[in-house]
Amino acid sequence: MAASTGSDALDRMVDRLSGTADPKRRYEYVLWLAKKLKPMPADQQTDDIKVKGCVSQVFVRGHLDSGTMQWTGDSDALITKGLLALLIEGLSGLTPREVQAVDPGFIAATGLQASLTPSRANGFLNILRAMQAQAQALEQFSGPVN
Repeated sequence: MAASTGSDALDRMVDRLSGTADPKRRYEYVLWLAKKLKPMPADQQTDDIKVKGCVSQVFVRGHLDSGTMQWTGDSDALITKGLLALLIEGLSGLTPREVQAVDPGFIAATGLQASLTPSRANGFLNILRAMQAQAQALEQFSGPVN
């Protein structure tokens, strides 16, 4: 079992991916996650939530619901959408602080980097960083309402 990410859901997905020696099976799992992700309406895919540094078009939006993060997102590339879905599933239900504390080292533990192009692997990290930045912003602005 890999080191804990701080998210039970993310840990389970990392374990599933790291326990698979066959890169094709890892890809199939990522594609399955992509197909499960609900599409984000086009009118919600705005520049303020577009992930910078991705070759594909990637949009992700976090919001607080009873103190925990919930995410929506979409991508025009199936593999990237699967990576986004993995992060959405893995980071939903965490507090903003827990999202910020996720160590990107878990990406290496998935074994996906061996079969991802360098730009996709970098995009995966950029999606995580964008989600962590949104969590940080929401934490800073979620003080008491007067």
